[in-house]
Amino acid sequence: MRYGDKVAVDRLSFEVARGTITAVLGPNGAGKTTTLETCEGYRKPQGGSVRVLGLDPQRDRRALLPRIGVMLQSGGAWSGVRAKEMLDHVARLHSHPLDTGMLYERLGLGDCGSTPYRRLSGGQQQRLGLAMALVGRPELVFVDEPTAGMDPMARRTTWELLEELRADGVTVVLTTHHMDEAERLSDLVHIIDHGRVIASGTPRELTSSRKEATLRMVLPVLSAHAHDELSGILGDQLEVTLLDDAVHVSSPADGATLAAVARWYEHHEVLPVSLTLGQRTLEDVFLELTGREITP
Repeated sequence: MRYGDKVAVDRLSFEVARGTITAVLGPNGAGKTTTLETCEGYRKPQGGSVRVLGLDPQRDRRALLPRIGVMLQSGGAWSGVRAKEMLDHVARLHSHPLDTGMLYERLGLGDCGSTPYRRLSGGQQQRLGLAMALVGRPELVFVDEPTAGMDPMARRTTWELLEELRADGVTVVLTTHHMDEAERLSDLVHIIDHGRVIASGTPRELTSSRKEATLRMVLPVLSAHAHDELSGILGDQLEVTLLDDAVHVSSPADGATLAAVARWYEHHEVLPVSLTLGQRTLEDVFLELTGREITP
């Protein structure tokens, strides 16, 4: 897919297995939105082929639409329509819709059914959008930033609902800028940049590609001598940030490094404010591969 001289999608190829949650991640301008809109049938590819549930999203659109659900990042409802009216309207477009009352209660929308769409909070609009995508009992659902603007409780409820859909055999394609969300939910992750897939794998495969774990510490402000000694232990990949009158330290580490840091604590009589040791996160991998953060 090209927009003028810009190649938005460049010979990109990947598959999504049935009954899984697959995350498609990428920085702004990477081509993920164009890719998914092509899969949803909103854009016609200029080259290559696309099959969704075995169907061509353009040629077989009438057969495909009843089988998929699409949750947009924003919009999808008329500004003045009341929330319950909108969901009821979408339900009537399907032959065997889910019970709208159940969806309202499940997604915490029971107290805003008579509220016009434009007056819903961002999180409420997202929950309504998810309900609209699910009410037709889709085999495959595309969800774009499903928890944007949600409070922690609503976010957790949405995660649980997506996991229940997978357990029921529904296929979910997820885009999100929350790396913890993708890491928690996804069976498989595809990272896209400059119109191509640059990495694919399970969250564990992507975050466990190194033997070292990541050591993260928050320490009191150090003397120059103590800082130099710590730098000598942790080496060139040490990252140090001064924030809120504390030193935030991050570095790859193995067992020998951890033992040396413990001896350094004892020698300098330093007690860390916090200390964690674990594998790289999906966000670490994303930034390493693309050099850019995802922004909403």
